[in-house]
Amino acid sequence: MVMGVASLLGFNLVDSIFIARLGTEPLAAQSFTFPLHFLIIGVQVGFGIAIAAIISRAIGADEPERAQRQGALVLIGGGAFMALLAFVLWLIQDQAFALLGADADMRSVIRPYWNLWVCAAWAGAVLYFGYSIFRAHGRTFFPGTMMMITSALNLVLDPLLIFGVGSFQGFGLEGAALATLIAFGTGALIVLPMLQSQGWLEHRHILREARTTAGPFVHIAGPAMISQLMPPLAAMLATGLVARIGEDSVAAWGLASRMESFSIVLVLGLTMALPPWLGKCYGAGNWDEIRRLMRIAARGVVIWQLTLGLLLAAASVPLAGLLVQDPAVRENLAVLLLCLPPSYALLGICMLVVSASNALGWPVRAMLISFMRLFVWYLPLLWIGKELGGFAGLAVGAGLGNLLAGASAWGLYRRAVAGTTRGSDSR
Repeated sequence: MVMGVASLLGFNLVDSIFIARLGTEPLAAQSFTFPLHFLIIGVQVGFGIAIAAIISRAIGADEPERAQRQGALVLIGGGAFMALLAFVLWLIQDQAFALLGADADMRSVIRPYWNLWVCAAWAGAVLYFGYSIFRAHGRTFFPGTMMMITSALNLVLDPLLIFGVGSFQGFGLEGAALATLIAFGTGALIVLPMLQSQGWLEHRHILREARTTAGPFVHIAGPAMISQLMPPLAAMLATGLVARIGEDSVAAWGLASRMESFSIVLVLGLTMALPPWLGKCYGAGNWDEIRRLMRIAARGVVIWQLTLGLLLAAASVPLAGLLVQDPAVRENLAVLLLCLPPSYALLGICMLVVSASNALGWPVRAMLISFMRLFVWYLPLLWIGKELGGFAGLAVGAGLGNLLAGASAWGLYRRAVAGTTRGSDSR
């Protein structure tokens, strides 16, 4: 899963690197779309958490036919819901991007790119639901492989469709969205027939299954989706703050956001792979094993992310020069790379605790931890840093917010586990 997620996030970073070659304006235009893109991702991940939990429970209860009906139900219902969401975001794009700080000229650059991107986002969501069904059945190799295949396809198509080749001139910024649409669409055409051939989709009595599954699905998906929707909301507010500094700052911030997702790939892989393991221990009441697993995961996250973060900080200036040609954007990106990557060690702890809380039957606690991370620590410190030190202060505030969020999340997790085990002992 780490390799698959790395590939999936890698091609988003590749998109930004290629688009940066087009100039500051296209890169800033893409950066303005990130908050709405994160909104779509948040909804689909919330759905994916519920999909994996519900189907795996049916499998564990030895109800394979019910798991098959649930597989078909989430593909149809989830696909329809994501199509509606994509249509709404396409419909309100001018108002949304204006609120984010994009002027009329910038919105005219964003519009053709966004028209293609919402279609790509829908195809990616359906593909992700297919991956979630595979994970619920204990199959992680195939979806991880498919993530790498679609990433490679996007990597090949990006330069061709953005810059062209020979007499073909390419589509510029829109070419990046078209490459993503083709890659996700190809993946969906492979994964969906594979689900059917595995016998994991059953359409008979699907309406009856919808009535019985709706309650448990909402109980899991509701808090999980709210948790996943908080980051895009925070990203919108953060982008609005950055936009007040200038277009160069928005371009650097967007590229740094792509790099953040790629640099925490180990954490993202763990948030997918660890919950089923924790869920089994939770079902068996084995809290000693839960504590052991979380200690191992937390230790690995801190060591890896801190080492990687310090290396990126040390190489911030040459790395920014390698990725960006514009001097102002390059300088801003170097500041972000110096301040943010080391803080991902504790940001990873916070994400790990949120994922574990969903697996351990604490979806509301996971939601509250996500809220505290973004709206108690991250955004207030981002604003304070900007007011005190401009762009450099903003970068320092963001890093400090990540550190405090991780420390508070780990403290809440330890208290919750201690209270649960004491309750178990008293019984």
